[in-house]
Amino acid sequence: VFPEMALALWKNLLQTTKKRILQQRRLSLYNGDHGYEEELIKKKLQQFSGGSISLSKEDNGIGILTLNNPKLMNAFTGTMMVELQERVTELENWKDGKGLIIHGAGNTFCSGSDLNAVKEISNSQDGMNMCMFMQNTLTRLMRLPLISVALVQGKAFGGGAELTTACDFRLMTPGSEIRFVHKHMGLVPGWGGAARLVRLVGGGAALQLLGGAARVCPERALSLGLAQDTLPSADGTAALAEARAWLSQYTEGPAAVIRAVKKVVTAGRELPLEAALRTEKDIFGTVWGGPANLQALIRRPKHK
Repeated sequence: VFPEMALALWKNLLQTTKKRILQQRRLSLYNGDHGYEEELIKKKLQQFSGGSISLSKEDNGIGILTLNNPKLMNAFTGTMMVELQERVTELENWKDGKGLIIHGAGNTFCSGSDLNAVKEISNSQDGMNMCMFMQNTLTRLMRLPLISVALVQGKAFGGGAELTTACDFRLMTPGSEIRFVHKHMGLVPGWGGAARLVRLVGGGAALQLLGGAARVCPERALSLGLAQDTLPSADGTAALAEARAWLSQYTEGPAAVIRAVKKVVTAGRELPLEAALRTEKDIFGTVWGGPANLQALIRRPKHK
């Protein structure tokens, strides 16, 4: 009876912990108190159509998210912003997911926002609404329990550069560049890219990249710690295969364990130390005595 009771208790704890962690993750940065009315904002964004964002979920637990608007170097239209949010919701509900690769169609990453839409919503409040919408989505993307990679081919400009910072890793292909061009548009990042960039490369380097609107080639990105690796191929299909292989070194293993790894890192990255430690304890509780842990104990009974 005792092991069955213990198992039932463990499962119960697991469910409540998972629920709490999920609620934390889905917590919106902005809500009605901030004058943020999501449905109205979505309606406004949907007036600016074009392009799409597709998601394929592979059996090995790796998702491929594709920005598809090659006519405009995969610039984000309003409908693409709304679709990105839908895809993130889909990924939040994907229980077997372990990794995610984000890339652009037609051998380039993303050139930021579609300027036609930008011209139409040039008043400050509309701009801030779009900003809140994209910050919410990209924050949820960062908090997914999936190890994520931005596969940067061609250009990642403006909002595209910001999107790369919402991933855990950045892989670049030969001849590609990341460039925060906001200054040349009379702007600063608004999708959370500046806050994330400072955490990735430090304040001084972030100031250089934003203040100089500098082109960051793979070599410089590596030396700044902005990119983790340069892949051999510039061609789309080959580069995607290389990104899959690169990511698989971190996603091999049971989904529960890989997802727990990402969750403890997210907690450590975002929360004050005491809250991060408590969250780590909760997540530890979801894998301790779990199937992968018990199998490992059976496989390795002795300390060598």
